[in-house]
Amino acid sequence: MAGLIAPVARLIEEFGKLPGVGQKTAQRLTYHMLRTSAEEARALAAALVAVKEQVGYCSVCCNITERDVDPCSICGDARRDALRICVVEEPLDVLAIERTGEFHGRYHVLHGAISPMDGIGPERIRARELVLRVSDQEIDEVILATNPNLEGEATAMYLADLLSGKVGSVTRIARGLPVGGDLEYADDVTLIRSFQGRRQVERA
Repeated sequence: MAGLIAPVARLIEEFGKLPGVGQKTAQRLTYHMLRTSAEEARALAAALVAVKEQVGYCSVCCNITERDVDPCSICGDARRDALRICVVEEPLDVLAIERTGEFHGRYHVLHGAISPMDGIGPERIRARELVLRVSDQEIDEVILATNPNLEGEATAMYLADLLSGKVGSVTRIARGLPVGGDLEYADDVTLIRSFQGRRQVERA
């Protein structure tokens, strides 16, 4: 970048790679870091390194967990209903649902949704792991809690077909959530009503 010294230009470039961060925001973040103390900058750098070195994925549900805690705390909790699995797109969705206190089963995190426009096919999400998981044990219900948008609906329909005949029941959370919205931004009451009003998935 013209007129910028190399370390500043490099940090702007790296911040700009983050989702939702444009050029101006990347510049503001960079100049904010220039104004902070060396200790604060080192703390941020250490936190970033720790996330990469100390966080892994649960071998059961694919949610994030500390590398030395596998299975994760939810999968390892004997008080949770092991016969019900709630399928979500991202780890943040687990936090949103847990806030409600409505669901007491276990989870499966897909780490994405099917989106042909973005080149994301079924092989790019953790669908295979879900099928293997339900094949290894008797599951009463799989709740599809993907986001209520085109990608989430496509993913839910794909999973419903995959799971047909493999589990007792496949349900979809109700339309308490706004179409086009994300679970992580939903309020607790809306999420609770979505779970209470879940329905059987209708297959074509």
